[in-house]
Amino acid sequence: MSANRTSLESFQAGSVGRFLFPGDTPITIQFPSAPIDLTARRAASRKLASLAAKVAEELKGKETIVLDLTAVTPIMDFFVITTATSGRQMRAIAEEVEMLMKANGSRPRVGVEGRESETWILQDFGDIVLHVLSPEGREMYDLEHLWADAPQVNWKAEAELAAATKN
Repeated sequence: MSANRTSLESFQAGSVGRFLFPGDTPITIQFPSAPIDLTARRAASRKLASLAAKVAEELKGKETIVLDLTAVTPIMDFFVITTATSGRQMRAIAEEVEMLMKANGSRPRVGVEGRESETWILQDFGDIVLHVLSPEGREMYDLEHLWADAPQVNWKAEAELAAATKN
């Protein structure tokens, strides 16, 4: 928010906004010239999250789920959560999902945590966040309970549909 309380919503497509944050230097934001089709973006993210879940399961991830967070938080759209039995398997799943995301035009990975962890690897792709956990980590962090308001996506059906429409 700027010093004069201008909100992001007040800017028109194609305009430039300048924002001041207390104690910081001003930042300039170029807004897209065309409005973002939120429905299409979420559908693409849902498809990619389902494909990521499929990759995790193909690499022997267990209890793989996709949570739809669109009605719960504006920060991200989907969680992909899977359990791996070793650090090596965790890293393999994380690497394969990253390659899938790159190959399908996902936004560049925003961040990664726990790359060398034996408990939890998190990869943030903006709209989609991948969580690869050990069985102990999955039980300890209990993300499904923490995000219980988020419905589960039938990712197997979504992945099948994506594969059928690709051929």
